Amino acid sequence: MDGSSYLNPSHHNLPVCFGLSAVDGTDRLCVSERAQCIPSRVLHLRQLPPDVSEQEVLSLALPFGRVSKLITLKTKNQAFLEMASEEAAVTMVNYYTSATPSIRSQPVYIQYSTHRELKTDNMTSQRAQAALQAINAGAVHSGNMTSGGEGRGIAPGQSPVLRIIVENLFYPVTLEVLQQIFSKFGSVLKIITFTRNNQFQALLQFSDTVHAQHAKATLDGQNIYNGCCTLRIDFSKLSALNVKYNNDKSRDFTRADLPSGELDHSAFPPTFHQHTGLSMAAVPGSLVSHPRVSLQMAPPVVHSVLLVSNLNPESVTPHCLFILFGVYGDVQRVKILFNKKENALVQMSDATQAQLAMSHLNGQRLHGNVIRVTLSKHPVVQLPRGGAGQEEQALTRDFSGSALHRFKKPGSKNFNNIFPPSATLHLSNIPSSVSEEALKDLFSSNGFAVKAFKFFQKDRKMALMQLASVEEAIEALIILHDHQLDHNQHLRVSFSKSTI
Repeated sequence: MDGSSYLNPSHHNLPVCFGLSAVDGTDRLCVSERAQCIPSRVLHLRQLPPDVSEQEVLSLALPFGRVSKLITLKTKNQAFLEMASEEAAVTMVNYYTSATPSIRSQPVYIQYSTHRELKTDNMTSQRAQAALQAINAGAVHSGNMTSGGEGRGIAPGQSPVLRIIVENLFYPVTLEVLQQIFSKFGSVLKIITFTRNNQFQALLQFSDTVHAQHAKATLDGQNIYNGCCTLRIDFSKLSALNVKYNNDKSRDFTRADLPSGELDHSAFPPTFHQHTGLSMAAVPGSLVSHPRVSLQMAPPVVHSVLLVSNLNPESVTPHCLFILFGVYGDVQRVKILFNKKENALVQMSDATQAQLAMSHLNGQRLHGNVIRVTLSKHPVVQLPRGGAGQEEQALTRDFSGSALHRFKKPGSKNFNNIFPPSATLHLSNIPSSVSEEALKDLFSSNGFAVKAFKFFQKDRKMALMQLASVEEAIEALIILHDHQLDHNQHLRVSFSKSTI
């Protein structure tokens, strides 16, 4: 019986074993459906993508040890590979029994072959053998493999700790989100999140290096959410993580007794406390049952109202919150609570803008206070009733018709220039009559120390200005955004991702 007849859909869930025999110098498949699938270093892979590459097949096996031989049968969507040791093959099959592997979001099925070794002649899949030699050589050279031939699959120097960078961070990526994604590949022991070079990063420790290798091979370059939050994954030089606190920035899942500690908000990025449950279109099938099924996080957030707490009641005004939160969306209404003036409600135009503002502003310092930004239970900000006093009326403002909304126009460049608060401000709409000295004087006369200044070479209407701290830059943006520079031009201020 040749290999064309064994993929009977009704048998997909049966333990079917495949053997290879050399006939006239060519490899042929035979099927023994009733044979016991006893361990073998020869493994059979089925339901591969039609245009699968040898490198993609090998990426599933290399975390477990050196691969001796490889045969791909692309017309049948199958492959056979021979591990250097039976022990490595057993480890690989056992691992993938609990964590179904995938290639390009398509689940792949792996089982033992009844054949004890692959016998190939010189003409068999030369490209596969060339790929095998190149990848094995590269892996040994990089230290990913043991060098003794048989090997146990993991190099002594390989770490169970992954360093993760999330690029294009448009939606929340919390510690819980990372734990949920990476635990599909093995037991996650510890996670530490932080910001470096304006990038959200994490260190994540698995219980086993094999799990770390499989997670890296599968997830590197994938998007957590549809079209954004791209994962860049490397092995850390650390062999273990030392977690002192269990909070929303760090977690040791093996120790529930750790204190929460005081967060150093200068060292960590703001975080989301609820998630939108967005489509995980680009995540492989091993993470979700279907590539377009969302992670089961929190229910979708539909409210667009934020609760801002720990404000400085002596300094805060509805206008200053409108300007600051307006960097991340179009603020519709602001209400400072009459009986608790350290709290305010800020209504954005939609839930996405509310998430963006919360992500970037939670934990920032405003008027000397570290503010907290969370989602409010209120669906809208109510305007005061007619009988409200003058002070209460002044604490609530409706900004829905404001000319200062940055995101009114579809396709506006402002959508591409949303960055976390930074000490460097981006200035635009500068009249040609306004000099560098005049701009420096404007900021210094308002109490801000200018550390550096630079006009854009190609467009003198724009400039970068570096202040002494992020807190000063936030204050300067609030005070000087929309400042009139001449009779018909007003300064535009936003946060820059660049430094001078």
